[in-house]
Order: sequence, then C-alpha cells, then structure tokens
Amino acid sequence: MDLQALLPTAMLERFRERAPGYDAENAFCAEDFEELRATGYLKAMLPVDRGGADWGMEAMTAAQRLLGSYAPATALAVNMHLVWTGVARLLSARGDKRLDMVLDWVQAGEVMAFGVSEGGNDQVLFDSRTIAVRADDGSYSFTGTKIFTSLAPAWTRLGVFGKAGTGDAALLVHGFLSRGTDGVSTADNWNTLGMRATQSHSTILADARVPAASMHSFLPVGPNADPLVFGIFAAFLSLTASVYVGLAERGVQLAASIPARRTSMKSGGRSLDRDPDIRRQVAAAGMELLSLDALLRITTRDLDELADHGASWFPRLVTLRTKAGEAARSSIDTALKVSGGGQYFRGSELERLYRDVLASLYHPSDAESAHSTVAGWLLGPVAD
Repeated sequence: MDLQALLPTAMLERFRERAPGYDAENAFCAEDFEELRATGYLKAMLPVDRGGADWGMEAMTAAQRLLGSYAPATALAVNMHLVWTGVARLLSARGDKRLDMVLDWVQAGEVMAFGVSEGGNDQVLFDSRTIAVRADDGSYSFTGTKIFTSLAPAWTRLGVFGKAGTGDAALLVHGFLSRGTDGVSTADNWNTLGMRATQSHSTILADARVPAASMHSFLPVGPNADPLVFGIFAAFLSLTASVYVGLAERGVQLAASIPARRTSMKSGGRSLDRDPDIRRQVAAAGMELLSLDALLRITTRDLDELADHGASWFPRLVTLRTKAGEAARSSIDTALKVSGGGQYFRGSELERLYRDVLASLYHPSDAESAHSTVAGWLLGPVAD
C-alpha cells in the first residue's frame, strides 16, 4: 500500500488549509474532491487491471484515517463512494457478483452515493418508509425522502431501497438511480453544526424509476443474513469508524503540541507540556488511540481475510464504530482542556473539529443500537 501515491502530503496540507473555508461558507469540498479523483483515490479498491490499487478494507481504512486527520469533512464525504466500492469488493471476494456493476461504474469514473437513511426509520436496512412500485418491465419506481445523502453535488449513481408490497408479501428492493432521472430532486437543507463540507442534503424521490438492469437485491422485511446486509454494515461501519480514528489522532496530536506553546506564570514560565496533570491527560488520550488503532486494523484485516466470526461479526463492527466515535470526541475534548481558552474562539482548528466530531453521535449504528446488538449477542433476545 502506497499512501503517498494517492494521498501525497502536500495535497493533504492543502486540504487542511481549505477546510476552514468550506466550513465557514457551508460549501462542498469541490477542490478536494477533484484532487482525490485526479490521484485515482476513488478507484483505490478496484483491482489493478481495472485501474485501481487493489486496496482491501485494511488499506482503505488506513487511508481514510489519514485523510480524516487532515480534513474530516472531506473524508466523510468521499466515504460514501468508498462504501459502495467496499461492499462490491467484499461481496465479490465471497463469490457474490451481484454488485460487479458498481465496479464497472467506478472504473468508468462514476461517483457512488447512499440513499438509504430515512427520517424516523430506526430499522435502517430492515424496513423502509420509501414506497417502491414494480412495473411490468421489472423496473421499480421509488417515492420517499432519503436523508444524509453525502456527495449530493457530485454523485452520479445513487443506491436506494424501498418497500414493495404489503403485509407478508412485502419485500425490500434495492437498486441504483442515475443522476438526472425524472423524479429525483435535492433539497437545499444541509446547514449543520459540523461536517458541513459533506453537503449531505436530503434527496426527494417522486416516482423515480430504476431500470430492471440496475435492480440488484430483493430481501424480506426484518433482520436477515443476506450477504448484502453484511457487506453494507461491514463497509459502512469500518470506513466511517476510520474517519473518526483519524479525527481522534488529530486531537491527540494537537493535545500534545499546543501545551508546548503555552507557559505558566505560576511555575516561572515553564511550558505547560511539562505540567504533570496535562501530561497525564494527554497520555490517557494516547492510550485510548493506541487501543483503537489495534481494533481498527485487526477488524478490517479479518474482513479482507474472510475470517469467520459467525454471530460476533455485527457486535465487532458496531463496537468499532461506537468506540471510534467515543475516542474522537474524547480526544478533542482533552485537546481543548489542555490547550487554553484561545481554542474556544471561532476559527481555531479545535473549534471546528469539536463541531465536526459531534456527527459521530448520529451515524448508524448509534450507541443505543450498538449496545442492543452486543447485549443480544451476549444475553439473547429480551423475553416478552
């Protein structure tokens, strides 16, 4: 894996310099995105013979971790494209070729995005508020609103799903919309506390048609063990976690560097990086990061190596995502504590990162859902 080839340091430094402007203007990270496209980053998970770098989940999450430490909103935006390439790669490695069309599109330069999340749908992939209606030619028309559609200004293919039929005959149907399809519109409603450069506007579907050739999965309502479900959760949770590991890493870097530039009158002008209380706080943040580093690498390596963790796979994945968010919030909090009131002002990097990191509270699976998953694995279902 050659990170420098696809994420050269000079480019990453430009991303960090541009991040405050995107945030202040609530603008899409367009320049960053075009630079990533030009290096081949969007194709990194494709095989070499398809123009990629043949990166698996371990390599891709390491790259997203690095990108997240420089420009977390840019990393989170491109994450949605990478999740689809990750799902296609994970399925293909397990003998399931239904998403090879995604590899074809990415090879051709298309940009993937997720139209999955819905307001009020805490079932995530196991039910939908979006209505899907089948036509005689096998196409489906989708009507509903998808929220948090990252890459809203840039995507060319949107993965969507909805519910077709009612009662016991209902199915969750999955397909890909093309940009410009009639009945697809973008709401200008991304005005958030942080992660503003993702421009994750809502997408409104009104009888938006997916042709039969772009439909790929037909699943029962409710939890199921289909490989697509595993692939989406595995790619989304691990890649999203990696962005927050990068954010945690940047928090630790700032917590370690800023106190050296501060002095204490009480201790005769000594720099605060020598204060024992500050050193202990920074050390604790570093220890948390080290444990998270190991969890990220071993989980994604196991995905690449087709490890069979059976029923513990979902608990492992939601634990990784939850712990990454917790560590990121904790490290930024520590950096603020040891860095003084100057970081409280608008325009400081820590001020922006403090807002960005709060998005980790809302990604699936949230902490409540994650704990329920792990409890179910350890204790079994709750009796009626």
